[in-house]
Amino acid sequence: MVTHLAAEGVDQFMIVGSGVPSGLSAGNRLHDIARRASPGSAVRVVYVENNPMVVATAQATIEPFTDLVRVVDGDVREIDEMLQDHVIQTFIDWDRPLAVLLLSSHSLDDDEYAHYVVKRLQHAAPKGSFLGLLHTTFDAVPAELLPAVRDMVAMTLPRLAIRSREEVAALLDGLDLVEPGLVWVPEWRPGGRDLACADEPSASGNYGAVAHIP
Repeated sequence: MVTHLAAEGVDQFMIVGSGVPSGLSAGNRLHDIARRASPGSAVRVVYVENNPMVVATAQATIEPFTDLVRVVDGDVREIDEMLQDHVIQTFIDWDRPLAVLLLSSHSLDDDEYAHYVVKRLQHAAPKGSFLGLLHTTFDAVPAELLPAVRDMVAMTLPRLAIRSREEVAALLDGLDLVEPGLVWVPEWRPGGRDLACADEPSASGNYGAVAHIP
């Protein structure tokens, strides 16, 4: 998603819940990928994370080396407060298009609030922006295993939001989806790269989509 949007000319990103730095080495994180896809442009990236350790690590290892990346302590479950953060308000140019990538939708276990978050981001972003979404699903879990998997998740991750393709599509209702639409993550413009689960996309357990905000 980052590669495609940066190549299309998007030069500012707000990435929510990526877990930066996610164990990726320097030069291979999402802001690095954006810059490689858009050489010569000053791509600006704001990461929003709700894990204090992740925030502290990223602020110590990324921010001192670039003026084009900021890491913010915020939570999509408090979307209004998140958007009012001083860094988010001032680092992003809200008069120009940006890409908002919501990678932590699994934390939105309340359907009504999940719909509100998508609408809130849609209305907050300037015209011409993009909204990317990743979402966990059990659609590919065999029926005979589903009860056991649900019980395990309920015990270990009791507030993990799991939605079917139809329910994820409902979150994006009314938005103009960029091709190939709502698909298994490895199927979203793989570009010939060696991706995990490429041979069995449903094994990723996640749907992905990018919507254009007119």
